[in-house]
Amino acid sequence: MKDQPDIKNLTFEECQAWCLRQGFPAYRAQQLFVWLYRKRARDFAAMTDVPQEMQRRLAETFSHAWPAVHTRSRAPDGTVKFLLEYGDGAFVETVSIPAIGRVTQCVSTQVGCKFGCRFCASGAAGFRRDLTAAEIVGQVLLVQEALAPRQTTHLVIMGMGEPFDNYEALLKALKIVNCPWGLGIGARRITVSTVGLVPAIERLGREDLKVNLAISLHGATDEVRARLMPINRSFDLAMLMAAVKRYPLAPRQRVFFEYVLLEGVNDAEEDARRLARLLRGMRAKVNLIPFNDWESSTFRRPPLPRILAFQKVLMSAGVTTTVRWSKGEDIGAACGQLREPISA
Repeated sequence: MKDQPDIKNLTFEECQAWCLRQGFPAYRAQQLFVWLYRKRARDFAAMTDVPQEMQRRLAETFSHAWPAVHTRSRAPDGTVKFLLEYGDGAFVETVSIPAIGRVTQCVSTQVGCKFGCRFCASGAAGFRRDLTAAEIVGQVLLVQEALAPRQTTHLVIMGMGEPFDNYEALLKALKIVNCPWGLGIGARRITVSTVGLVPAIERLGREDLKVNLAISLHGATDEVRARLMPINRSFDLAMLMAAVKRYPLAPRQRVFFEYVLLEGVNDAEEDARRLARLLRGMRAKVNLIPFNDWESSTFRRPPLPRILAFQKVLMSAGVTTTVRWSKGEDIGAACGQLREPISA
């Protein structure tokens, strides 16, 4: 039936509760999760060690939809971008990024974005809707299958959309991908990025999930940040940094700060000194991201000497800093380039 809820919206605990309500033992939830997420079964009838009566009730109660691959693009560096289409005609992009010893997938949480960061393509066409937990997790399942035997080892929730603006679906998706019977990706290998929604940062800290937190910062003063990111008018740097300092960190865990370098806007050595002062005393790592161009953007990437000078100031101040040269730029798969196509 068209209005059946998707089974992938259930956490492991919710799946157990459903099994018990239906008169099946709780361990059947483990079998179901293994079939859904480890064996990637697309049909309940394929679950051969699940009783036929349970298969029947699952089929009567739930749907189990996967997104369709509209296009798939591969860059020379091995990065693969998928444009995925959902049943209502909505599109999102997700990207698989290979590196030595790991494969990182950048996952989207919304179709479009509401927050209007001026350097980012994701919100250029506006906001269409939230993704469900099933649609978020489905991106990982599809990439795992499409690129097998290569498997995703790390997740960054920083594709299209603001994850914390879709908090309930995000939380369910995190629990599913982290569940040992689900995708089994460890919390320390999952990073959630936010433009700075302070209440949600504090809420995630209370969940005790131990996932990594990444802050899209991009300015070391309220004046610069508000010009680039409208969210700063609601939650300024003082409020944001106070919330980040309260975020519970595991031993040796740090907060990541993403900083897109824009020529003539936020890339001066004095900007770097202000950033170093802002992060003083914090367990932090800064990822400097040279701007990745996209159609109709008015920003430019700073020249290499200016990028390296910015990094040197931060490193000299004791701030761990890397320059993150985004992969997949030539196929529109780099940081800040993901978007729903105007026409697909």
